[in-house]
Amino acid sequence: MTKAERPVITETEFSQRGLTDIKKNVRGSQVELLLEYPTVYIVYNQEGSHDYQVYVGETNDIERRTRQHLEDDVWKRTDWKYLAESTESQMLVIGHPHFNKSLTLDIENQMMLYLSGVEDVKKLNNRRENQQNKYYTANEKDRIFSTIWQKLHEFNADLFPTEKIVRDSSLFKASPFHTLTDEQTNARELILRRITMVLHTQQGHQLIWVKGEAGSGKTVLLSTLFYQLDQLGKDLNYTDFNMANNYLLVNHDEQVKVYKNIAEKLGLESTKVSKPTTFITHHSPQESVDVVLIDEAHLLWTQGKQSYRGHNQLQDILERAKVVVAVFDQHQILKTEEYITSENINKLEHQAEQQGNLIELKNQLRMNANEKTREWLYNLTEQRIVSKIPTDLNYDLRIFEDPVAMYEAIKTKAENEDHGLSRMLATFDWPFKRKKNGRSKGCYMVTVGKLSLPWNLQLPLAEDQKGQSKRLAWAEQRQTIGEVGSTYTVQGFDLNYSGVIIGPSVKYRNGKVIFDPTASQNRNAIRKRTLDNDQRVYVSDELLSNELNVLLTRGVNGLYIYAVDDELRRVLRDANKK
Repeated sequence: MTKAERPVITETEFSQRGLTDIKKNVRGSQVELLLEYPTVYIVYNQEGSHDYQVYVGETNDIERRTRQHLEDDVWKRTDWKYLAESTESQMLVIGHPHFNKSLTLDIENQMMLYLSGVEDVKKLNNRRENQQNKYYTANEKDRIFSTIWQKLHEFNADLFPTEKIVRDSSLFKASPFHTLTDEQTNARELILRRITMVLHTQQGHQLIWVKGEAGSGKTVLLSTLFYQLDQLGKDLNYTDFNMANNYLLVNHDEQVKVYKNIAEKLGLESTKVSKPTTFITHHSPQESVDVVLIDEAHLLWTQGKQSYRGHNQLQDILERAKVVVAVFDQHQILKTEEYITSENINKLEHQAEQQGNLIELKNQLRMNANEKTREWLYNLTEQRIVSKIPTDLNYDLRIFEDPVAMYEAIKTKAENEDHGLSRMLATFDWPFKRKKNGRSKGCYMVTVGKLSLPWNLQLPLAEDQKGQSKRLAWAEQRQTIGEVGSTYTVQGFDLNYSGVIIGPSVKYRNGKVIFDPTASQNRNAIRKRTLDNDQRVYVSDELLSNELNVLLTRGVNGLYIYAVDDELRRVLRDANKK
């Protein structure tokens, strides 16, 4: 990028005086780029040592737009009143020779995406979603944005950390500001049309069923819908959505944490994010809400348990909502209380299809693996065969014969900023019980040969992260490089590299991978389940296979495997010979 093509950024206080200073201080070509061309701007205030409130916008006239914020918007919106009245508020104005209206809208959207993944940003304001279609300079967006972010990092490293740190954040990965694929966009538009139709015609209790395997983009789709429904509800031009009563549910503690953080950061109602039992308990069928979005619907309970006294959470939610959007992957059902037969799954899909409400996401968006590598993983978990490991220049798939060596390799990846978030995982084949008093002395360990590490959620938080446990997902907590994660902490999340210990419940016998429930400690998977016909059966063969599938599909750029079973380790080693 030549000097003439570099971004121009100026910072001033967010006030009338600051606006005067910009006009007074910019010189030469900067006058045109900052005062006459389209620009992107960021207004921010530092509320504490690391807490920021931020607004991101774009405009064709920064002087007029700033005056509008300072003189008009302060009477309409509390966020602008706060920013205008604070003497600490600053404004960054960003110009670039290639900026046009479409490119600035895309850069604005990308800026929202990145700032939504910054831990220090507690409030992020912008009332639009600006993903653009094709335009002349669209292919320059990522390169230009990267140079802008690097320069912003020089202004303020807390507010603008390195791109790698941001991209590793679970908030970034679940942000509603990702650029959607054509498949996701078509799904979103179909869902919004169906919701509009139901709310407009007063039809009720419609199920929209979104099926897709791990890494197919289900969470980003749902996060985008949750945000967009909120925005449409605030737009007087969309009367069907005005004051719509919408909820987002997920039966996963770590995912609830992420969604609540996103909601709080973007000014959405975090109370509208909860676990299914909480929603069912606080709502009656007589007072239906408008829309319920369910992430990880395969984790819904299909029998009563603990505080849930019903028989099927999905049916109870359907009775309490006009529209239910459920994203589902039958290969990620992990517990007997979540178990649903293939026959009942087919009935739900058929019902949705008859109503025009069946959507399938087929693209693989998580793993940077080629089709042959993904097929190898499918063969291992679903077909129960170990085929020759294919060559894949973009995906680092390794088989280890020493668990200590694998752990050292994962630690090396985690310490390298270019590789980032990397953690150890294992099948649930070693004892673990959550302590009533949280992280206390004494740990349940995963011990394999000379490797012995505590299970997840046991080590104390790193000193600089204390007080953040409610905001940080398991893998983002620094001390967890010294722990082993399970499906209960990593399901639904990405790692750059994952080191998976395949425990003794997974064996290789007579040319097939088999699952041995007697070697598993996962009581939720190996106990009997009562079916609809009152027959009590074991479904562990399916659930333990799903457990392995979840663990093996977490790594974006690489997967390292160590198998405890001698025969499985041998056949994996042989399959890895080039």
